[in-house]
Parts: sequence; C-alpha cells; structure tokens
Amino acid sequence: MDFKKVLIAVDGSENSLRAVRYAAAILGGGTGYAVRLVHIERLPERDMFPDESAWSGQCREHSRAMREFLDEAGRVLEAGGLSGGTVCSQYVDSCAARPEGAGDCSHGRNIALEILSIAEREDCGTLVIGRRGVSKAEEFLFGSVSNKLIHHAKDRTVWVVS
Repeated sequence: MDFKKVLIAVDGSENSLRAVRYAAAILGGGTGYAVRLVHIERLPERDMFPDESAWSGQCREHSRAMREFLDEAGRVLEAGGLSGGTVCSQYVDSCAARPEGAGDCSHGRNIALEILSIAEREDCGTLVIGRRGVSKAEEFLFGSVSNKLIHHAKDRTVWVVS
C-alpha cells in the first residue's frame, strides 16, 4: 500500500470541497503523489418523485452537478501545486441507473465500504474525506461515512477534514 496514493472522497458539499483544499495545501508542491477524486453516486429514492420522468431528470441533474464538482476539485488540486497528470477523477454510477452487467457500479448501501474497496483496488494508502456535519442523533441512527471509514480502514491513514 502506497501512502502517496491519495483517495479523496467527495459528495459535492462545502465540507468535501474543504477537504480537497486541505489536501491541496498539504500535498501541493510535494513529489510522487497520485490523487484520485472519487464520488459514489447515491440516487434519491424513487418514491419521492411523482413519476419516472421526474426521478430520471433529478438523477441526470445530480450526475451533471457532481461531474462539474469533480472537475472543480481537480482544478483546486492543480492550483494547489499538484500537476494534472497526478490527479484523476472517478464517478461511480449507481447500479439502479445502469443496465445490468455495465461494469462497476454502486449499490448505495454502504458508501464507506465502497470507498475502501476502491482504495484497496487502487492501492491508496491515504484517504481524505470531509466531515459531513450530521447531528449526534443522525450519526447514532444512520452512522456517518467518515466514522465508518475510520473504523474499517485497516492499515490506511484517514484524514477527516472539518
């Protein structure tokens, strides 16, 4: 496992952009770093929309906005001193929105474990994530991605940026 291979998990929030800025400040100007920006798609519940068309439209809008966010995060890292060749982005589509057998996709059940699976596959020794800011009650009931990463990331460094 290579600690200079850094995976930054983003969700489009200000806190995840803060984590990107922090990583740029710490890693920028250094040598040998490879940074992978990752977003795991989590689609809204279909039942929250009046019909399939409204749900599909919202899913497309979310995908477009997150891809723009990944591009912006890449520019932040490059502006911080990481060269473009050392930064890549990965958007992991939801399996609900992809045809069966279309390759890697997210089931959306456990985002933290999906992040760890990518980190293992890509040999990333450092994980960076923004603290989402859930309340204590929400964290108790639903958990948080950062908390789950901390508890399940064996032999990896985890930076939780607040």
